[in-house]
Amino acid sequence: MPTITTPNTKIDIFYEDTAERGGNPDAEVILLVMGLGAQMTLWPDELVDALVGEGYRVIRYDNRDIGLSQKMEGARAPSLPVQVLRKKIGFPAKVPYTLTDMAHDGIGVLDALGIDKAHVVGASMGGMIVQLMAVHHPERLLSMTSIMSTTGNPKLPQAEKHAMEALIAPITSMEEESLVAHGLNIVKNIGSPGFPFDPEAQRERVLKNIRRSVYPAGPPRQLAAIIDDGCRRARLANVRTPTLVLHGEDDPLVKLEAGEDTARHISGARLVTIPGWGHDIPLPLVERVASEIVSHARGR
Repeated sequence: MPTITTPNTKIDIFYEDTAERGGNPDAEVILLVMGLGAQMTLWPDELVDALVGEGYRVIRYDNRDIGLSQKMEGARAPSLPVQVLRKKIGFPAKVPYTLTDMAHDGIGVLDALGIDKAHVVGASMGGMIVQLMAVHHPERLLSMTSIMSTTGNPKLPQAEKHAMEALIAPITSMEEESLVAHGLNIVKNIGSPGFPFDPEAQRERVLKNIRRSVYPAGPPRQLAAIIDDGCRRARLANVRTPTLVLHGEDDPLVKLEAGEDTARHISGARLVTIPGWGHDIPLPLVERVASEIVSHARGR
């Protein structure tokens, strides 16, 4: 699994392309974009395999500042309270990079691989990123699927306190067991109440991701990019890319109303909600999520 440098943003991006491990290089492409502080491995292998089984070439990648992609070493994000306050009073805060930059990164992955068009699928912050791909690069998108994401409308219901606290809790130790406990606490607080996880299997998954990469400096900069981007409703009103919005009815982090708002502000968007689903992709839902993505990609 190689690293490429995006021609447009000049960022080194680590990616996985199923065409490079025996998949069909001529199949239509599905580009998977992960969320805040999440490595590309948070897309379950089972989901990738299901999409490949439906005849697609699947590409997933680590966003800048996370996983094995380029880190913005030395860049400083404004403190969260300062950035929120400046946003409220209409003064911009200087951020190391923007969500639009991250959207350009994704298009740069397609450019580097010689791919003209793709179906783009984003989860959480990844949903925001693919929304901005549709805003800035509509000619490159065959379709868009925004999962567990939002328009950035500040009037929407906010995350449940326990979910947000778990997500943004600082890493206090780089000892492996402490990192595992930190990761499991996030899973516990944002996961799906209707699809409880197997503790041992989840521990192994968290451990695997920790051993792949831990980079505490990245998520605060990504969060700064989210806050800086603000509300996208006016921009989304001009999107004409065929859009599917998938959202859990029991998401404690990005509430259901955020998915409803996303679908409402994109012309022709179709909203699918699933009871019991939180802010993760539990294995029992992989088949359903893959089916919805594929049906949308095929225009059904």
